[in-house]
Amino acid sequence: MVIKSVNLETVCGITSKVPEHDLVEIAFAGRSNVGKSSLINALMNRKAYARTSSQPGKTQTINFYNINEAMYFVDLPGYGYAKVSKEVAKKWGKMIDGYLEKTKVLRLVFLLVDIRHKPNQNDIQMYQWCLNYGYNPVVIATKEDKIKRSQKKQQIKQIKETLDVMEGTPVIPFSSVTKEGKEEIWEYIEMMHEAFEEERKDGE
Repeated sequence: MVIKSVNLETVCGITSKVPEHDLVEIAFAGRSNVGKSSLINALMNRKAYARTSSQPGKTQTINFYNINEAMYFVDLPGYGYAKVSKEVAKKWGKMIDGYLEKTKVLRLVFLLVDIRHKPNQNDIQMYQWCLNYGYNPVVIATKEDKIKRSQKKQQIKQIKETLDVMEGTPVIPFSSVTKEGKEEIWEYIEMMHEAFEEERKDGE
């Protein structure tokens, strides 16, 4: 997809109402510091549009990016940062939970995990949350450029086993440096966008 316009349209806090619209939503979830903003910027062909924070765990909002007036990228708050109080962490959980429960146009969730490390309890919980709401996340293994090529297969196997992913679930290695995985991720987005548009036409 050629990116013609990107607009940070809505920023939702804990008390905000989830916006209602008729464009498909693609959500991005992952731990603080997993490289979520870097991935979103790479997909949007922007160097620093998605908010990156020098303090991990600082983003406490759900950000809705309107892409080409055709779809929304939904950037969920990064979870699992150790220095955040339990109270704040609970609020993030409620915010993400509330979004997954209320949205009517979310069709695809990307769950980001760091390819270098075994997914932790927060990642497992996020994966299960998505399944509970009827979404089977596509897993993106970020920071692929930071491991040796020979390690990749084993790390992906570890991610699949730890998350106990459903059979056939893709795990896409991605690097914001080399842009490996970017085209494959866009293929899933475009496929979901087309399916949503067909669904919308059938409903008219």
